[in-house]
Amino acid sequence: MSIEVSNLLKQYGEQKAVNDVSFTVGKGEIVGFLGPNGAGKSTTMKIITGYLEADSGHAVVGGLDVKTHPIAVKKKIGYLPEANPLYPEMYVREYLDFVAGIHQIKDRKQAIEKVIILTGLTIESKKKISQLSKGYKQRVGLAAALIHEPEVLILDEPTSGLDPNQIIEIRNVIKQQGQDKTVLFSSHILQEVEAICDRVIIINNGNIVANDTLINLQKGGKEKHIVIVAFKESIDKKLMGKIAEVNKLEQLETGNWKLETANPESVRKELLNLAVEHNLNIISLQTEGHSLEQIFRLLTTSA
Repeated sequence: MSIEVSNLLKQYGEQKAVNDVSFTVGKGEIVGFLGPNGAGKSTTMKIITGYLEADSGHAVVGGLDVKTHPIAVKKKIGYLPEANPLYPEMYVREYLDFVAGIHQIKDRKQAIEKVIILTGLTIESKKKISQLSKGYKQRVGLAAALIHEPEVLILDEPTSGLDPNQIIEIRNVIKQQGQDKTVLFSSHILQEVEAICDRVIIINNGNIVANDTLINLQKGGKEKHIVIVAFKESIDKKLMGKIAEVNKLEQLETGNWKLETANPESVRKELLNLAVEHNLNIISLQTEGHSLEQIFRLLTTSA
């Protein structure tokens, strides 16, 4: 695993900002790290990158412990923090050259040109950073995180301040980088997470409350898959009741049924067989899932 986090604890006074947090992220995986403000996302990311020390627990990046190999770990990581600290008096190319120098990149000019094209900075690359819009400043931060071609990308709100077109461009950059890198990123734009990630980790009050694929989360758990079927004809409830592995059966309107099951694929096959056997016409057949926004609210809103 490229990122291994085990039993991380960070406490400020009596408040546990990060409470016994554990998870892993593998190479070629893009994982969304979600949570409300103050949940512990940025603190966890800072611990992984070595900018903040945990009170206990371990963070390992590329097989190296962050505590014992802080410099070596930083070489493996491209980090875009939420605050995105930049030097406003420097020109874009000058700043990227400065960052390339820190990473001891041999061919700085080539590395700068490559990352400028990659992040869409070409038309703004001769300006001072202070002259850039917030969106382009964000691109400069992303370029700085990518310039040394790191194994791991830690991105804290990477699309903050971008317009819809820019968001799509940066989304494509992240997806491209995720093909051969490990990417952990946080965002409050849940549509972005749905578009980019296969897996989501949700943290609330310093605790991990979800760590699963989007598909599994949207299904609502192993026992709460919902299948919605609409027949052209009116169907007798006794006939629908013959379908196995249905925990709850509800008629929505004439010909339309809602079935709760632990095995949606089996139920879908039985519905198709039922239609063939009784010469029925299925208008629509779908598995209903929860949106990421609904899941997020359910897991992070106190009762």
